[in-house]
Amino acid sequence: MRWNWQLPDWPDFRFDADRIRASEEQFLKGSGVVIGALHHLDADARDGLTIELISQEVVDSSAIEGEILDRASVQSSLARHLGFATDQRRASAAEAGAAELMADVYRNHAAPLDDQTLFAWHAMLMNGRRDIADVWRYRSHEDAMQIVSGALHAPRVHFEAPPSNTVPAEMSHFIAWFNDSAPASVNPLPAITRAAISHLWFESIHPFEDGNGRIGRAIAEKALAQNLAAPTLTALAETIHRHRKAYYAALQLGSQSNDIDAWLTWFADIVIEAQARTITRIRFLIDKTRLLDRLRGQINERQEKALLRLFREGPDDFAGGLSAGNYRTITGASLATATRDLNDLIEKGALIRTGERRYARYHLASTIQPLLLGRESTLNPE
Repeated sequence: MRWNWQLPDWPDFRFDADRIRASEEQFLKGSGVVIGALHHLDADARDGLTIELISQEVVDSSAIEGEILDRASVQSSLARHLGFATDQRRASAAEAGAAELMADVYRNHAAPLDDQTLFAWHAMLMNGRRDIADVWRYRSHEDAMQIVSGALHAPRVHFEAPPSNTVPAEMSHFIAWFNDSAPASVNPLPAITRAAISHLWFESIHPFEDGNGRIGRAIAEKALAQNLAAPTLTALAETIHRHRKAYYAALQLGSQSNDIDAWLTWFADIVIEAQARTITRIRFLIDKTRLLDRLRGQINERQEKALLRLFREGPDDFAGGLSAGNYRTITGASLATATRDLNDLIEKGALIRTGERRYARYHLASTIQPLLLGRESTLNPE
């Protein structure tokens, strides 16, 4: 098989811009909704949302590659990097490095891309690693850079990247294109189109010994932010993680040709879903603020603790709904007290109940429903 970079038209990607024009317009409209919704939050709430969204990106981007990070440690590390209040929780080298990378993407989204930025990101991700020879530089090994799966005696090659000795020239071309396609540059491209091409192009070069997926997604986030002229709050990695199998299939398909319509369409669907998740989270936080303000002085410490626990689950809701048993575990209340507290929260319009007796479950009476987009069919490239 010949890969995209081995074809004579590399990297002159071909695509029909009309196929995702509606998605581009929807993304810009959604960005206006995000900005407008943020104005309803005070500074502390906005800071908290920023930490929550970025930490989710950090955790999910690592999870896509099979690395599990502790969310609380990532949040604490992010808070330090962004200058917010923090509990000084200790983070592992991997957690601290991944958090530092995304904090840099957030703070410096408007800066042009260059080799030194990418080298710095790579060093952040490789923080604490002793098994990586090429840090702060592109890969230099002579062996083929392959993405494989299966048994060692019969590996399945999903992709082979350009030889290491060609990477500097390949990256020089890519970086020049990325900066030239920025909104205020000579050949500006729409937000989703630019983010999609940048991610596929970078992944096709696979310039580092490790960390290419996470850096490639960070570049896509940077592209979206630059086109909005604001730090992006798009839940890109979180949404890709939810469609991880389809993501790898779409990338593999995209690496086999420089006709990238299928990849662009798939990626556009991901971005729109990611933005919808972000908008839902912001509105959910606004609901939380309004509800707690309305109930201030009207509920006891147990009820407040349980409500905060429910809100911590976000728009996707407490798994299966809150039961009286859950309430007792969270608050330490007796069964009679739990029943009385829960009924009181229903009367005050904080909770709604479904089911009866031992099947009774309690949900936040939020105007924001759990996010059920049901887009699996459009996100499957096969």
